[in-house]
Amino acid sequence: MTDKSSLILLLKKHLSNIDWDIKSITDVQYSQLIDFVLLIDKWNKTYNLTSIKNVEDMLVKHIVDSIVISPFLNGENFIDVGTGPGLPGIPLAILNPNKKFLLLDSLSKRINFIKAVKRTLHLDNIEPILSRCEEFTPNSELVLDGVLSRAFASLTDMINLCNHMIPENGKFLALKGHVIEDELASVPKEYQIEDIIKLNVPNSLGQRHLIIINNKGLM
Repeated sequence: MTDKSSLILLLKKHLSNIDWDIKSITDVQYSQLIDFVLLIDKWNKTYNLTSIKNVEDMLVKHIVDSIVISPFLNGENFIDVGTGPGLPGIPLAILNPNKKFLLLDSLSKRINFIKAVKRTLHLDNIEPILSRCEEFTPNSELVLDGVLSRAFASLTDMINLCNHMIPENGKFLALKGHVIEDELASVPKEYQIEDIIKLNVPNSLGQRHLIIINNKGLM
């Protein structure tokens, strides 16, 4: 199924399982989300951006799995670390045109892809950044409200590598599968686990949780 209209209908069907009202998503945004998936599919044949090869699977595992956290983005400026081909940052940017997203990755082929997506979809609210997390310092004029990730192996790694990016009371938003108690217990005492939200997603994604951690500014 590569017909764009059919893919939009399939995406709407998958999104009917999530907990928030999808009526706020416009036709233009649906079109952009599908165009993004089709760009991934096109580039993937040469650059191997993702292990998921089927467009229909990408709708769930890339798009739904990204935008399901949209209602929890409190603030205006976010950085998506280890973004890969722009996940979850690009789908969230499409749904939140008034928010800014820095998309950081250490591989040039991924950043080149994101630049192409930015040009093709006219996404003025994303900024691709080629860098490692520990080597990147945001512009002092830009105050980041949150660090997004669905790629880090552990919460502790995410905090240790990215703690310099956000100010006091900034948030870490980690998209995870199962909640592992030992991992939660390893979070440094200077940070507060503010919320653990079980996300209602299609069955094919399994368990999904959003863990929100507050930087209490005690480092």
